[in-house]
Amino acid sequence: MQSSVDTADAVPPKAAMKRAGRRRATVGRILIGLASLVFLLVLVVQVLHAAGAIAAGFSTWRPILIVYLLWATAFGTAQVLMRGERGQRALFLLPAVFFTIAVVIFPTIFGLYIASLDWNLSSIEGPHFSGLDNVRAMLSDTYYWNALGNMVFYSVAVLGEYAIAFALALLLSAEIRARKFFRVIFLLPMMLSPVAVSWMIGKSLLEYRFGPAATLARYLGWDNPAFFASPWMARFTIQAMDAWVSIPFIMIILLAGLQAMPKEVQEAAKVDGANGWQSFWHVTFPIMLPVSITVLIIRIIFKLKLADIVINVTAGGPGGATDTVSSFIYRVYRDRSNVGYGTALAMVYLLLIIVLLTLMLRLSKRWTQRVT
Repeated sequence: MQSSVDTADAVPPKAAMKRAGRRRATVGRILIGLASLVFLLVLVVQVLHAAGAIAAGFSTWRPILIVYLLWATAFGTAQVLMRGERGQRALFLLPAVFFTIAVVIFPTIFGLYIASLDWNLSSIEGPHFSGLDNVRAMLSDTYYWNALGNMVFYSVAVLGEYAIAFALALLLSAEIRARKFFRVIFLLPMMLSPVAVSWMIGKSLLEYRFGPAATLARYLGWDNPAFFASPWMARFTIQAMDAWVSIPFIMIILLAGLQAMPKEVQEAAKVDGANGWQSFWHVTFPIMLPVSITVLIIRIIFKLKLADIVINVTAGGPGGATDTVSSFIYRVYRDRSNVGYGTALAMVYLLLIIVLLTLMLRLSKRWTQRVT
């Protein structure tokens, strides 16, 4: 008899908890709906104001950031109200999501908007919508396509950097004298700024008239030691300077992989009678393949952003022969003051990078599975 009374008394609190949970969920939905409506309304008004369609709006985009932060706070509060404990766990993930939206997705969308404008800072007319005119201009821009071709050359040259770095890593992982000293020496170029390297090597060491390298070349019989006069010589010189800075990075990653490799495998290969080359090709290289692919992809990503050495040493010359896409876009902004066209070039380049890296990741995964 007592148990039945206890059961009857226990039912109302559970029902009350369910009703309270439903009320909290309803309040959460209303909160996120109102916050989203206000944010979208303010955003649309500001976009129309920036496009010149309406007079109402803000002079800067700073209020949009404030409204976005308020919307993000309301969204997190609504998640707790609607989902309870699961919503509290989601709060640990939401800051990273909102930060990604703020610094990646929104600037990309805003960049696409700028890419559709005819916006030249030297013009008194100001920006106005031009549709796909910037893309059409890009298709007939030989300098941009030349820069893309140069990026293919610079990216393929990463394989040469990888081969040199792998050889150095193998050397520094062997039992040689002064191994720690050579490790520090080989890492010194990576500690220098590319701008400093540009002036130290490109503007001083390789200077045509009085540079030490040009003087030595004349002494050895080279009548005209101009490292940046011909297109191919200029490309190879720029690549050599960038490789000198970047090879230590590849080397240190490969050296870490070699040191983490199990010694028993190499000893087993020696017991089976494998020589040095066979041990490297059939044992060391396959084991190091995941590390190699990772460092190659990272290095290609950095190579696709190459600009500072080119801008400081050759400014893209001679005749755009050494231009990278980044340096060319920089000169479009600086020399032509063409914000809309430069942004369109950057957006297209971003799309090409995304496609290229996606294909590289898929092909590298298949090749790794096949080899290993």
